[in-house]
Amino acid sequence: MITVTPQVPAPAERGGVLDVVRRRPLTAFVVLALAASWLAWIPLILSPYGLGIWDIQVPGGTGGYQLFLMLPGAYLGPIGAALFVTAVTDGRAGVRAWVRRLFKFKVNWRWYAGIFLGTPAAVLLSSYLFSAGDVQAPPMENLIKYLPMILMQMVTTGLAEEPGWRDFALPRAQRLVGPLRAAAGIGVLWGVWHLPLYLTMWGDAPTFHLLRAVGFIAFCVTFNVVMTWVFNRTGQSLPMAMLLHVGINTTVGLFVASMFPVVGASYDLTNQALLLMATVGAVITIVATRGRLGYRPEPVHAEVTDDLEATRPAVAASPV
Repeated sequence: MITVTPQVPAPAERGGVLDVVRRRPLTAFVVLALAASWLAWIPLILSPYGLGIWDIQVPGGTGGYQLFLMLPGAYLGPIGAALFVTAVTDGRAGVRAWVRRLFKFKVNWRWYAGIFLGTPAAVLLSSYLFSAGDVQAPPMENLIKYLPMILMQMVTTGLAEEPGWRDFALPRAQRLVGPLRAAAGIGVLWGVWHLPLYLTMWGDAPTFHLLRAVGFIAFCVTFNVVMTWVFNRTGQSLPMAMLLHVGINTTVGLFVASMFPVVGASYDLTNQALLLMATVGAVITIVATRGRLGYRPEPVHAEVTDDLEATRPAVAASPV
């Protein structure tokens, strides 16, 4: 009697762009985040709010250009790339988990107090050092605007950027290279992502200042060290990272110019004050945590991998 063993068909080979995304999700995210934003910012760069080549008018004038020309590109970049790569690699379950992390507000109240009070204090102290002693009381109107502007920034700048850089990229990068190098690497990418904006009013265009751009990237690297520590120590709470980020923006926008006229009148002095603040914060964080930045390696499940798996020929790479 002859026994015929049924042949199990070999799994179909995957290919194409989506397979590249599945095998190298972190690389795919970086490429998509940069490309989507930079392409979407072309009208802004060419507009009167940039190089002045293309006569585009938007509601709100100089204030409206951020809403109508800058923000769409920001949303298409980090958060759009993170959503797309998560959907491709992890499917609906992964997207639902990613969305849930956007609402992880439940942390110890001390974190809220530290961020709401500590962030403005650090910015204002650093700005004072560059003020040449010219200090004024902030207008009451600006104090009243503080919380509303924080909320507005949370759904604009914070929501556009942090679900990508911190929530998607940082955990994967930390698994690959550890917290300190991950913080530095993502900080560089975060700063580079902003480079086209130096051809717009955001970067004091129309003149492109290379040293300003380099200084801003240095700020992103050093500030990201502090942000990485906050993200890790709060159990990877994205809202805390968002609050820290937008706290800097809001404090600069409402208080630096009104309290320190010398600093507020100078684009370079403002950036130097922020760089000093971030550098001191990064050094303290690195020393206090011995470079661990509050990171605790998370267990990697069987269905979860990272870009390193793509280099192991004996094991088929699975999505992150």
